[in-house]
Amino acid sequence: MPAKAIATVTFLIAYVMLIRQKVNPPYVVWTGSVLLLALKVITPVQALRSINLNVIGIFIGMMILSDFFIHSKVPAYLACVLVHPKRSISSAVLGVCVLSGVVSAVVDNVATVLMIAPIALEVSRRLKITPVPFLIGIAVSANLQGAATLVGDSTSILLATAADMTFADFFWMKGRLGIFFSVQLGAIASFYILYLAFRKYKGKCVAVEAIQVTSWVPTILMTLMMLTMAASSFIPDRPDWCIGAIALAYAAIGLIWNQMTGYKPLDLVRDLDWATVFLLGGLFILIGSLTSTGLVGDIASLISGWTKGNAFFAYNVIVWMSVIVSAFVDNIPYTMAMLPVAQLVSTGIGTSPYVMMFGLLLGTTLGGNITPIGASANVVAVSLLRKDGHKVSFGDFVRIGLPFTIAAVLVGSLFNWVVWR
Repeated sequence: MPAKAIATVTFLIAYVMLIRQKVNPPYVVWTGSVLLLALKVITPVQALRSINLNVIGIFIGMMILSDFFIHSKVPAYLACVLVHPKRSISSAVLGVCVLSGVVSAVVDNVATVLMIAPIALEVSRRLKITPVPFLIGIAVSANLQGAATLVGDSTSILLATAADMTFADFFWMKGRLGIFFSVQLGAIASFYILYLAFRKYKGKCVAVEAIQVTSWVPTILMTLMMLTMAASSFIPDRPDWCIGAIALAYAAIGLIWNQMTGYKPLDLVRDLDWATVFLLGGLFILIGSLTSTGLVGDIASLISGWTKGNAFFAYNVIVWMSVIVSAFVDNIPYTMAMLPVAQLVSTGIGTSPYVMMFGLLLGTTLGGNITPIGASANVVAVSLLRKDGHKVSFGDFVRIGLPFTIAAVLVGSLFNWVVWR
C-alpha cells in the first residue's frame, strides 16, 4: 500500500477512535504514530519536525502558571465580579467568552484557554451549571480572535511572513481596513450563536460570598507574559519557537518564586496535565504524515485547479475548502501549503493577493472550530473538562462549533471580499 494511503487510513482510524472515546486519546494517537514510523511512512526526523514545539511550550508553561493562578483565587474573585446578582446567568457566561476573545487577540489560543478556563469552571460551579458548552464557547472564541492580530495565532504569523505584514498591517494596510475588522464583524455574528446556545440558562445570578485573593503574583506574571508576547511581534525575523519560549520562561520565574516563598506545594509530574501534552504531540505526528506524504499538497493542487476564472468563485472555494479541511487537519501545515496557492491564483485571475490570503486565513483559523480536534485550543478545552470530571462528546462540540463557524465565516469573508477585491 502506498505511503500516502497508509497515512490517510491511519489518520481516519485514529480520528474515528477519538470520536468514539472508547480508548484513552494519547494511546490512540501514539499507536498510530508508532505504526507510521514502523512502516516508514514518516521518518523520525519528519516526525520530530512535525511536532509544533511552540504549542507544546505554551501548553507546558501555561499549565504551570495556571496552577498558581487557580491557587491564588483570582479566578474565583473574577467569578464573583462576573456573577453579579443583577446580571443574568446567560450574560455572565457570555461575558467570560468575550473575555476569552479579547485575550486571544494578543495571546496564543492555547494559552488563552488555559488562562480563562479556571475562571469559567469557577463561574460554572457558582452558577451550578454544566461547564461543557461554556468551555466550548471559550475555545471557539479564542480561535476566532486568534486571526485578528499578528500575535494571536501561528497561522497569523505565517500570513505575516508570506505577505510581509507588520503588527499594524492587521488593522490598517495600504489605505484599507485590515483583517482585524473582518474578524470583528464575524465575531458579532458568531456571538449571537453563543447567545442562542446560552439563553437556556434562565434567571439571575445569585449573590456569592466575597473571595480573598491570596496572591497577585501569578496574575502579574501572566499579564507580563501577554505583554512580552505582543512585544515580541516587533522583533525582526522572530523564530517560530519564540512564543513558547516566553511562556516557559515566565513559568520558570513562577517556579522560582514558588520555591522561594513556599507559596504552593507543586508536584510537576503528578499535578500537571501531561496526558494532553502527549496527545498534542501524537496528533502533530499523525497530521505531519499527511503533509510529508503529499496529501495536503494534493488538496492544494486540487483547489488550485478549481479556482481558475471567476474571482469570486475562486475566493469562495479557497475560503470554504479551507474551513472544511481545517475542521479535520491541523491548520498550520495546511496554511503553509495553501499560501503560495492563494498567491498564484490571485495572479492568474488578476485580483489582489491579499483578498485570497486573508480569505485563506479566515477559513483555516475558523474551520478548526467545527470539531474537538480541529484546533489545539479545542483539544486543550476538552481535556480540561475531562480532567474536571465532565464528558464531552463529538456532537456536543459540533452543535456549537459548526453554526458559530458558519456565521463568522459568512460575515467576515464577505466583508473581506468587499474591502480587498
